[in-house]
Amino acid sequence: MRRPDDRPPPLPGRALMSQDWRDVGFVHWAVDPVQVAPLLPRGVRPDTLDGRTYVGLVPFTMVDAGLGRGPAVPWLGTFLETNVRVYSVDEQGRRGVVFLSLDCDRLVVTAAARLGFGTPYRWARMRHTHRPVAGGTRHTWASTVRWPAPPGGPAATRIELEVGERRAPTPLDVFLTARWALHTTVARQRLYVRNAHDPWPLHEARLVSLDDSLLAVAGFPGLAERPPDHVAFSPGVHTVFTFPRR
Repeated sequence: MRRPDDRPPPLPGRALMSQDWRDVGFVHWAVDPVQVAPLLPRGVRPDTLDGRTYVGLVPFTMVDAGLGRGPAVPWLGTFLETNVRVYSVDEQGRRGVVFLSLDCDRLVVTAAARLGFGTPYRWARMRHTHRPVAGGTRHTWASTVRWPAPPGGPAATRIELEVGERRAPTPLDVFLTARWALHTTVARQRLYVRNAHDPWPLHEARLVSLDDSLLAVAGFPGLAERPPDHVAFSPGVHTVFTFPRR
């Protein structure tokens, strides 16, 4: 089966929104596809590389989000976000991402995304800091969900990465980051939302510490207790989304 390309195909249709994703941490664990399959929309299955699929914990900063290709929405268009995501492919062979949770520190954004796109956004108290260290930069992201409160207790994360030099992407990097769409469900209808951006500029990264319950709440208890199988960092990309399609 053909693997994801490292560059996006041309976007069909009009632009829905544009935004920058900056200071992006990628932390992934390999899991059995059987664990992921029940969490996906109907008609979508886990995408795999060498028989394994992956669960990602991805913190970043959304910057200058706006409608179409127009100007950014002041204040509301810039916020912190952390998502738990898995990797999907549908019956037509279209690859994408499925978000199991998306946490951000803007309540209005949370409400609008939940109502308009069916994406599982949650309002959270969040923080991102970075400082120089020998050989690179240390980034720390922290998040605690405020609303809606997940069942089973608090949902929170604290991720600390030490970031180094830029690296050439590996096949696993491409599989995990060269994703030009998401699968989601709105009003019981599965939708496919395309996006386009330049290939991610990736840097070496090392997980310094992790204290996380987001993965367990998303359906993967105990996963955060073992070392990740993939860690990377990117300074970011500019992204354009089109209107959803079935």
